[in-house]
Amino acid sequence: MTSERLSTRIGAITESATLAITAKAKSLKAAGEPVIGFGAGEPDFPTPPHIVEAAVAACQDPVNHKYSPAGGLPVLKEAIAAKTLRDSGVEVDPAQVLVTNGGKHAVYNTFETLLNPGDEVLVPTPYWTTYPEPISLAGAKTVEVQTTIETGFRVTIEQLEAASTPNTKALLFVSPSNPTGAVYPKEQIEAIGRWAVDKGIWVVTDEIYEHLVYDDHEHHSILQLVPELADRCVILNGVAKTYAMTGWRVGWMIGPTDLIKSAQNFQSHATSNVCNVAQRAALAAVTGPLDAVYEMRGHFDRRRQLMFQLLSGIDGVEVLRPEGAFYAFPSFEGVLGRNIGGVVPTTTVELAAAILDQVKVAIVPGEAFGSPGYARFSFALGDDDLGEGIGRIADLLA
Repeated sequence: MTSERLSTRIGAITESATLAITAKAKSLKAAGEPVIGFGAGEPDFPTPPHIVEAAVAACQDPVNHKYSPAGGLPVLKEAIAAKTLRDSGVEVDPAQVLVTNGGKHAVYNTFETLLNPGDEVLVPTPYWTTYPEPISLAGAKTVEVQTTIETGFRVTIEQLEAASTPNTKALLFVSPSNPTGAVYPKEQIEAIGRWAVDKGIWVVTDEIYEHLVYDDHEHHSILQLVPELADRCVILNGVAKTYAMTGWRVGWMIGPTDLIKSAQNFQSHATSNVCNVAQRAALAAVTGPLDAVYEMRGHFDRRRQLMFQLLSGIDGVEVLRPEGAFYAFPSFEGVLGRNIGGVVPTTTVELAAAILDQVKVAIVPGEAFGSPGYARFSFALGDDDLGEGIGRIADLLA
């Protein structure tokens, strides 16, 4: 008889901090508390009508009531290939596309398919909270490469070189970044890609925020800039952020055909096909106009500037102007150690707890992203709540 009641591998997985904070904020709000939550990683806009209408029509078509190919509807895979050429300048065959149950599923598929026990993955911090978990589940190791507000939250070739070992299998590259909002310039992306080619390692690049960039910043796909990476590059993407479709659960991974075939085999046993109705909605999204996307980005841009202005006005808080996505990632190092309503927080976990307890504002502490001393603020919430929430924090810290 085994000594463990449950799987130790699964037991080692931590709950998503961002989802936990959001759930707690919603629970308190439902109980009548005036809570404002900055934890949500999803647009606060409805899915565009033409996408919803496509889903309604799909519900009424009996063909969508049955199993479909585990790797995705062929018509959707073709559309994703066309969309990738349009938006990223990368030409791929539909056979290189695997449709997944959201972006997280694409992350898990990729690392389960790619990694072996003992492999190492270079992960610049701050990172999205989910990334280390599937790496660990595959028996591999996350090697954190620390960035800071002083470096614009961008990793350097020198850092990557110093962190790499003979066990390095892959680099995780994300631009625009969740949680920092940083966007890498073209020249730096190209340099990182060429470094990866020279090292013979894989690059897993998450491009889910590709359309959410501001000012004169631009999104560039690392594979478009360094096509020599084609045999060792996986692109992760989905409809969640661009089209306000977080609940529809449609993502995808693009990569070499041998990797995609293995991932599809894995998915065929784990989940089978993605919901057909959601796939039809995603088809309408990726083949339709981007007007709603640009309108949504305009709202985010306004909120971005307001959030930067308000956070910058708080004594002891340092913040980088977000360049992409819909997050700010300020440093609270200058606040820690202060007496805040009778509490003296020494970590941002303690600070976040004090802020939620005393002024009913939920933020996600930087420890969840591998960067203590910081916190993530989403500006994917209404303008009034944004101003009120940061105002409460400013009054508390004054």
